[in-house]
Amino acid sequence: MYRSETGQPNPNRKRLVILAHMTTEALLGRLIEHHTENPGGDELAICEFLRHELTTRGADEVAISTVPRPKGDDIGAYIFARFGTPELLVNVHIDTVPANTGWTQDPWTPSITTDKVTGLGAADTKGAIAAILTALETRSPHNVGFLFSGDEERGTSCIRDFLSSQQARDIERAIVCEPTDRYAGVRHRGVSGYQARFQGQGGHSSNADHMPKPVATLARLAVKLDDLGQRYVSQGPDDMKGICMNVAGLDGGVAFNVVPDAATLTWSIRPPHGFDQHRFDQEIELAIHNVNPDITPTRLLHNPPFSTIHLPKFEQVLGSHIRGFIPLQFWTEAAMLSEAGINAIVLGPGNIEQAHGADEWVSREDLKWAVALFTHIFESTQA
Repeated sequence: MYRSETGQPNPNRKRLVILAHMTTEALLGRLIEHHTENPGGDELAICEFLRHELTTRGADEVAISTVPRPKGDDIGAYIFARFGTPELLVNVHIDTVPANTGWTQDPWTPSITTDKVTGLGAADTKGAIAAILTALETRSPHNVGFLFSGDEERGTSCIRDFLSSQQARDIERAIVCEPTDRYAGVRHRGVSGYQARFQGQGGHSSNADHMPKPVATLARLAVKLDDLGQRYVSQGPDDMKGICMNVAGLDGGVAFNVVPDAATLTWSIRPPHGFDQHRFDQEIELAIHNVNPDITPTRLLHNPPFSTIHLPKFEQVLGSHIRGFIPLQFWTEAAMLSEAGINAIVLGPGNIEQAHGADEWVSREDLKWAVALFTHIFESTQA
C-alpha cells in the first residue's frame, strides 16, 4: 500500500496541482505502450505508472494490490485511489485482450492522428483512464474512489479481491467504464463458459473403425449445441432475444494418421435476465447423453446478468451528458458490483465495435466528451 511520506492525507488534496500538461491523447498513448494483454501482460507496471499520476493529482491515499490468477500462471494487479471517503466508485479495467490478427501497425505503438488514437486498448478501456486523469487535473472530487483493475478480460479475480476488502465498505454507487458510444448501460447479459472432454485410447488410424473417436464424437455434440442455441433465438426479452450460443473450439487432433486419445470442446452462452439456467443445463445433459454418456462436461465460469439497482440517482447526475440509457449485449464487471449491493451503471468513450479487433481506435471527439463528462461528475460530488 502507498501513502504520502508522512502517512497523513496527501497535501496535494487541498489544492489543484500544477502539472506538466499532457494532452488526453498523449496520456492515452502512454497507457497503450504498457503491455497489459491478458494473459501475459504486466498489470503491476501500469499500476505503478498510475500511482504517480493519481498521487500528483491529489489523491488522499493510493494503494496497489496484487492478486494471483486462479490458474496460477500469472499475477493480476489493481490500484485504488481515494479522494475522501468513497461513496462513488469509478472503475476501469487496465487489461486488454491479446492483439488480434490483422493489425497494420504495432498494437503497442500508439498512432495519434487528427481524428483518432489507434492502439491496443484505446477503446477498451484505456481511453476512459486517460479522460479521467485529464479531468482530475482541474477538478478534485469529494468522496470518490478510483479503481483501475486487472483480470477483467479473462477472469474476475481482481474485482472480487477488491470487493472483499475494507476499501469497498462505504461504496454505494459505481460507474463502470466500457466503450458504450456515449450511452449508459443499465442492464446486460450474463456469460457462462463450458468445456466437454471425451477420453478415448488413441492409436494408428488404420484401426479407426474399431476405436473411440474423440474429435468426431465432440463434433457431433458441437452440432447439437448449435442447434440448441438456435431454438432460443426468438426467446427472451425483446431487446435481448437468444442466448448467443458460441461453439468456440474443438481441440485434440495430432496428425491425419493418428486417432487422438482425447479431445475437448468449448462453448459459451450469454443469457438474458429471466433465463432458466436449470432447464438449459438439463438440455445440455440430454444432448451429451444422446451423443455419448462418457463425455465429461465442466462449467468453466458463470457470471450473472446485470441491472442497475436505482436509476434516478444516475439520471440526476448524467442528465444531458449522455445519449440515453440502453441495454448492453456484452458482459461487464458491473454485475459483480451489483451482486455486492452497489448501484452501478456502465458508460465510457469509444464503441464496442472497435474493441477486440485489429487497429483498435477511439475518436478524439469521444475523448473530449469523456473529459467533459467526468469533469461534470466530479463537480457534482462537491455540492
